[in-house]
Amino acid sequence: MVATYTEALNFIHGRDRFKKAPTLKRMRYFMKLLGDPQEHLSMIHVAGTNGKGSTVAFLRDLLMADGQTVGTFTSPFITRFNERISRDGVPISDDDLVAMVNQVQPVVAQLDQELAEKGPTEFEIDTALMFCYFAAHPVDTVVVEVGLGGLFDSTNIITPAVSVITTIGMDHMRLLGDTIPEIAAQKAGIIKPHVPVVCGRLTADALAVMDQTAARQATQVAALDRNFQVTRQPTDQWGERFDYRYQEWHWSHLQEDLLGQYQVDNAATALTAFVTYQSQRHAAIDAATVRNGLAHTAWPGRFERLNDQPLIAIDGAHNEPAMVEMAQLLRQHFATNEVYIVLAVLADKQYTQMVQTLLTVPNVHLIVTQFAGPGKRAAATPLALEEAVPQHDRITMAADWPAALKQALGTMSAEDLLLLTGSLYFISEVRHYFKDDAAE
Repeated sequence: MVATYTEALNFIHGRDRFKKAPTLKRMRYFMKLLGDPQEHLSMIHVAGTNGKGSTVAFLRDLLMADGQTVGTFTSPFITRFNERISRDGVPISDDDLVAMVNQVQPVVAQLDQELAEKGPTEFEIDTALMFCYFAAHPVDTVVVEVGLGGLFDSTNIITPAVSVITTIGMDHMRLLGDTIPEIAAQKAGIIKPHVPVVCGRLTADALAVMDQTAARQATQVAALDRNFQVTRQPTDQWGERFDYRYQEWHWSHLQEDLLGQYQVDNAATALTAFVTYQSQRHAAIDAATVRNGLAHTAWPGRFERLNDQPLIAIDGAHNEPAMVEMAQLLRQHFATNEVYIVLAVLADKQYTQMVQTLLTVPNVHLIVTQFAGPGKRAAATPLALEEAVPQHDRITMAADWPAALKQALGTMSAEDLLLLTGSLYFISEVRHYFKDDAAE
């Protein structure tokens, strides 16, 4: 038994992070011993390389605008672990987390004794805590984000009402495969018999994998650019404006507060999943709900403004596909500003390509630095990041990110943009610093 929140977190974080073998057998047994709480939940399942968190946030707000109570399961957290399990956007309380840990801990101890390859991993326990919490505190719908991959992810013991796959890109290749079709096959693992599938902007080879998998599961894929369309409209406000078309649903001048073409794609993907889910339930779909839901969506750490003058933002872009999207966003929204980027990246990412991609934007000035990585995962050194380009007059180094921040602020003008990016763990550290300062 744990008595305090700190003890609960120590129990969770004290577990192994990864499974010894790709299988869901242990997770299914774990949940069976807990009474299979997931069997009583109405769920939407969201996988993808990038865009999962934002898509979950759009879905949450669309469902809430419809008057539903909505549970969400997301990772990683930005400020506190509790964010991972939230009800109507409010994180699980410390007391409820302690209660849930006390519910699963005896079962974990039993599995530790019974199973030769050891009991549940940290993420399996996170998933179990979430299922138990929403079974004990019922909501209308739970939006569940996949942790890693799809096929063997701990969340993949569910049969959702709708499966969503946001994007497919090169990330976690050591675990998921070295080609887009291989990675797509892992993500397509969440496709279940007769459960409709919604896909975001996928390459032709990734979409082919989705279609083939869906056909085997006797279901169909609604894909962005093929079955539903989104057209970005110019706007002088912060955020994005767009038109949307899917079957008989057409909405013009939808507004959302998150910047970037990829956020337009995420909003459209979430909207299609919402329409599909509501249609299944024979529930109303009206324009006011759609407009209000999308307009109110905020997602910490996704081109989030921390300061207005000078403009300081953070973004959790942490792999090469995300940096390609970031470069496009900077060209679209900040072509007339000088852009100072403080970049820190985990060493196991494709940081060479990430640096090179950012420097394709002509008004970008890069300050490469490092941070304390999570657990045993180290950040790439500033020297390693700088050596991503043989010679460049728009890249400098700083020993740590506070020094990089000071260097940028000492150089830039009030009209310029300062962006800190490269890792969700990094921007979590930065966000703490800015928000704690604001609180004082």
